[in-house]
Amino acid sequence: MTSVAELREQVRSLQDELAQLKGERGKTTTREKITKMSSEVVDSNPYSRLMALQRMGIVKEYEQIRQKSVAVVGVGGVGSVTADMLTRCGVGKLILFDYDKVELANMNRLFFTPDQAGLSKVEAAAKTLNCINPDVKIFTNNYNITTVESFEKFMNAIRTGGIDGSGAVDLVLSCVDNFEARMAINAACNELSLNWFESGVSENAVSGHIQFIQPGEKACFACAPPLVVAENIDEKTLKREGVCAASLPTTMGIVAGMLVQNTLKYLLKFGTVSDYLGYNALIDFFPKMSLKPNPTCDDRFCVLRQQEFAAKPKEEIIEEVQQEEFPVHAENLYGIELVSETEVESAPAVPVATANTGLKLAYEAPIQVEHSSAATDVIKNDDVSLDDLMAQMKAI
Repeated sequence: MTSVAELREQVRSLQDELAQLKGERGKTTTREKITKMSSEVVDSNPYSRLMALQRMGIVKEYEQIRQKSVAVVGVGGVGSVTADMLTRCGVGKLILFDYDKVELANMNRLFFTPDQAGLSKVEAAAKTLNCINPDVKIFTNNYNITTVESFEKFMNAIRTGGIDGSGAVDLVLSCVDNFEARMAINAACNELSLNWFESGVSENAVSGHIQFIQPGEKACFACAPPLVVAENIDEKTLKREGVCAASLPTTMGIVAGMLVQNTLKYLLKFGTVSDYLGYNALIDFFPKMSLKPNPTCDDRFCVLRQQEFAAKPKEEIIEEVQQEEFPVHAENLYGIELVSETEVESAPAVPVATANTGLKLAYEAPIQVEHSSAATDVIKNDDVSLDDLMAQMKAI
């Protein structure tokens, strides 16, 4: 015969099982929740924050992002955040390259967590990115692209890294922290004629930049190399004892944001892609410029691409993105219009000296105003001789 204590234990066990079943029935797994984010990148979803860009007329076809493949070289402070942003934007395929391991010193960044210490950066990044958006295809490459053997593997990976696995990647993003790796990426992209973005943050962590490079059309990284590269100095000898590079998540996040923003503009063909965009955190200055290729570049493939570009017909050289002017709101239900309240009389144009963006004039010349010539007109109109005027002055 079952005792009261045993019956109570059985009832308690049944209650625990019932509670567990109820919890599992109403529970949505993390993967199912995350997959909902990927389903936003379709025009049929009226609540998608990403597709809202298309409905507002900013992007013509945002769904095309699912068909794009991007290679990110260097998964450090800038590269990890760049990969994170592209994953959240729903890019179709990401190919990651790095050979470092996650250290506790990396915890000042916006991506890695303490439990990932000891893992390779690409492995840790892949796990995090798969949790963010499992629809994105993530491929990892844990090797140093500057060695002879690994450089060939790197070339093959970006040559066949397209979304379908046959063609080349749509874009290469350089997020490395040394000149040697940048030169390797530059050599590969020149040889394969692939467009790529170079990015970097200064050693003192208060400035950074991005640069868009189109082989043959814009200056490559070897066309105007830094002094350490031009003079064949081993950059490892420039390290100072007891001093390491500074690192700020703010600066790296800003540079990564500029990089991904221009990546989206390039892939989805909207807005204007910046040739070079810098950032100075001390004065919040964003310099912009364009760099032409060097005809005497040391990279022979760069010179070859320049010759190919020069040989193209003129109509093929200028490929401007024709962006249609969409109204912010397609329907104006209330007939609201913005009009000028007062009409300002048009004044004669006065030439005014202007300064380039980010500069100001130390001195502004005063506006020259034409004075009335009434007095002169009186003298001209009066029929008075010079002798009469002299006589009048003597009388005074």
